Amino acid sequence: MIDAPEAEFTPREFTTVAQALETEIGRVIVGQVDVVQGILLCVLAGGHMLLEGVPGLGKTMLIRTLADVLDLQFSRIQFTPDLMPADITGSNLIVEDQGSGSRRFQFQPGPIFANLLLADEINRATPKTQSALLEAMQEHQVTVARTRHELGEPFFVMATQNPIEMEGTYPLPEAQVDRFLLKLTIGYPSESELVEIVSRTMARELPRARKVATAGTVLRMIGLARELPMASAVAEYISRLVLATHPDSAYSASARGYVRYGASPRGAQSIAATARIHALLQGRFNVAFEDVRFVALPALRHRVIVNFEAEAEGINAEAVVRDVIRAVPEHVR
Repeated sequence: MIDAPEAEFTPREFTTVAQALETEIGRVIVGQVDVVQGILLCVLAGGHMLLEGVPGLGKTMLIRTLADVLDLQFSRIQFTPDLMPADITGSNLIVEDQGSGSRRFQFQPGPIFANLLLADEINRATPKTQSALLEAMQEHQVTVARTRHELGEPFFVMATQNPIEMEGTYPLPEAQVDRFLLKLTIGYPSESELVEIVSRTMARELPRARKVATAGTVLRMIGLARELPMASAVAEYISRLVLATHPDSAYSASARGYVRYGASPRGAQSIAATARIHALLQGRFNVAFEDVRFVALPALRHRVIVNFEAEAEGINAEAVVRDVIRAVPEHVR
């Protein structure tokens, strides 16, 4: 296990720990290299993640493996239509003192009190229940009966949703979608990867992830990444990318013709945070334009809302963001 002393933690150690995390997760998860790297970008930037994919692709196993390698307190909630907000946050229960016989209210924490919360099939629950995560995701606390309860650090919400079987589901409110740092999509394995999955299924013992780091290490990595320098030209490029997703954009024809609402300022913050992590993963100690382009798609794809014309022509938000990335120049004269 890697747990560098706070005074000795350096950018090079950041890169070493991150590469060890990626390698250890790869021992359990077959393929999905881009998704694994995307999850590390999200966690080391201190953000929440939305993971979309059809059933059976290992979304739950991937997130549980992440908790194992980071030695984080893990909690899983299976979202269903009958789930209530108190089932997530916890509630006040009446308890009786055995000595005096008096009764009082005592808060019983819900499963949200963990370092890593897996919100499985989050779009199966009603908007009222989904909203129970809003305060926790933004402020790392929950309020029950006018009393605030702080969540432990670090705190991450990793939510999954199924893009098929949409009957009986409730699309996430835009305000909640915007609080996810990245949205990652997990695809089908290749033929060779599927062969490896089948082989592991028949094996007597499945690979198990070892603990690589601790919660304290994660917090120090998050703090270090925020200090990584970013040139003003790179910050301006991020701003142009985000503004280019709006209908009145001067850079992207797709945005002008097919976008109803563009990305919020949180989109720019997400790109800046994860671009720093990507630079460190590559062994560089400053943010480059290529880092921004690498993270722009997962940071913006869930923050762009297309209009009716786009839906009629089969153009989705991801296609618009890809066009924006191609169209926006690095420098403006």
